Amino acid sequence: MTDTATAPQPSPGANLRSLTDILDALQNAERDEKISVRSILEEIGVRSFAPVILVPALILVSPLSGIFGLPTLGAIFIFLITVQKLAGRSHVWMPEFLKKREIPTKRLDKAIEWLRKPCAWIDNRTHKRLTALVSRPANIVTLLTIIAITIIIPFLEVLPMVTSIFAVAISLFAVGLLARDGLFTLLGYIQVGLSAAAVLWLIS
Repeated sequence: MTDTATAPQPSPGANLRSLTDILDALQNAERDEKISVRSILEEIGVRSFAPVILVPALILVSPLSGIFGLPTLGAIFIFLITVQKLAGRSHVWMPEFLKKREIPTKRLDKAIEWLRKPCAWIDNRTHKRLTALVSRPANIVTLLTIIAITIIIPFLEVLPMVTSIFAVAISLFAVGLLARDGLFTLLGYIQVGLSAAAVLWLIS
């Protein structure tokens, strides 16, 4: 009798290498009339931090950001993920009250379709470059910047579209982390500057 070795199964997020992969995973998540954060995490995986950051960031870029309270919820979600990444955790932990949160499936699917073209455009233009901006020390600065954005997003929810433009910056940072493409990290910092200028203009 010979023992049959069982090959280790990759984590769900192991094959997520592009924005399109992430959108596909969102559509593959177990769903009914509403889809829970738990189902999304199970499909995306909890060992790949960049994709888990990208999911709420992309949702906040989409028309779903108009749902009252969702930008704040997304900011809390991203904050917790980013802090854990900085702390060196091997996988994402989420409190139960966040895992139970749900999004209407039809609205999520519409948001995914809305995101497909811009995400495909970005996927076709990512590759490793400006690697100094995605080095370990640079990534720490990027993660701290993401945390700063998530802290201010709840206070900006009353301003139309402002949370979405800050979510664009987080998305660009996450693409840089995912693809090790420093150009997108640089674009993220530029977007932060533009977003800050937009806020100052709106409140002045």
